[in-house]
Amino acid sequence: MEYNTSLEHLVIPEYGRNIQKMIDYAMTVNDRNERNKIAHSIIDVMGQLNPHLRDIVDFKHKLWDHLFIISKFKLDVDSPYPLPTAATFKTKPERIKIPGTRRIRYKHYGRITEDLIQKATEYPEGDEKYYLAEIIGNLMKRSYLFWNRDTVSDNVIIDQLEELSNNELKLKDPSVLKPVHVLVPRPPNPNQSTKKHQGGGGRESRQGGGGGSRKFKRKF
Repeated sequence: MEYNTSLEHLVIPEYGRNIQKMIDYAMTVNDRNERNKIAHSIIDVMGQLNPHLRDIVDFKHKLWDHLFIISKFKLDVDSPYPLPTAATFKTKPERIKIPGTRRIRYKHYGRITEDLIQKATEYPEGDEKYYLAEIIGNLMKRSYLFWNRDTVSDNVIIDQLEELSNNELKLKDPSVLKPVHVLVPRPPNPNQSTKKHQGGGGRESRQGGGGGSRKFKRKF
């Protein structure tokens, strides 16, 4: 009995062992014309086994590339596409350069907050600049609370705002920062709503349980 662990490694397991055996057989055929016919037949079978490849642009080209990969680039047939080489698939793609990447000083605030601070520093001194500093300060406090819900000091927010703005944005009055329950409201306690529902019917039960139910005479 043959076990998969004792058989040859499958180059592309999605096609199965039979496809790999067919390709191995094609490499043993000496006649080139016959070998080309076998290669085209294998391509048709590979397309039937993977119908999802039909949605890919140039899916036939991809099948031919897989054919040569499975044969370890040893199959000598006439391909309708440029013959791939092992070096083609071993070369690493170029590193993608992300524009504007820089080190974030405080990651819990994020890059957008730092961009807002940088933009606010460009405003001239006045009420508008101070109002922007208030908005950014509350935004920083809210972001800080998402990172650490236990506690937050207003002085820490004010100091870090000055640090990130190079002492351009200063909050003189810490009271402009909103309290914690306003910035991050806590969800309602489900136990309280349950108690209300349970206590709501107590009055009716007390009214109806004391003297029994009232009897009314039916009028015709």
